[in-house]
Amino acid sequence: MLDNGNAPHILDFGEPEKENSIIKVIGVGGGGGNAVNHMYREGIHDVTFVLCNTDNQALNDSPVPVHLQLGKEGLGAGNKPAKARQAAEETLEDIKNMLNDGTKMAFITAGMGGGTGTGA
Repeated sequence: MLDNGNAPHILDFGEPEKENSIIKVIGVGGGGGNAVNHMYREGIHDVTFVLCNTDNQALNDSPVPVHLQLGKEGLGAGNKPAKARQAAEETLEDIKNMLNDGTKMAFITAGMGGGTGTGA
């Protein structure tokens, strides 16, 4: 529609709803979580950031909106990779569901030497 024959009216329909990105960047444990928190704060876009940790407090303290607590306790792995592995195995269905939303590529970042990043 033209306004006095000069310019078309522009209708603002708002931002389109953001679809899930096909790329996920997943931080596992404290070291991986620190890396993902940094990338998220830097404003990297067109990826979905996810934190996975056995420590529920670390998840709650993060600005990253997508969290996955590994295991049921939420108290960390205590620098014990076997405990983190067990927690990840307990949460396997949730991990599968997190990746089963059109994700085509996943980058996993984790520190080796602690509990969760090493074991999970």
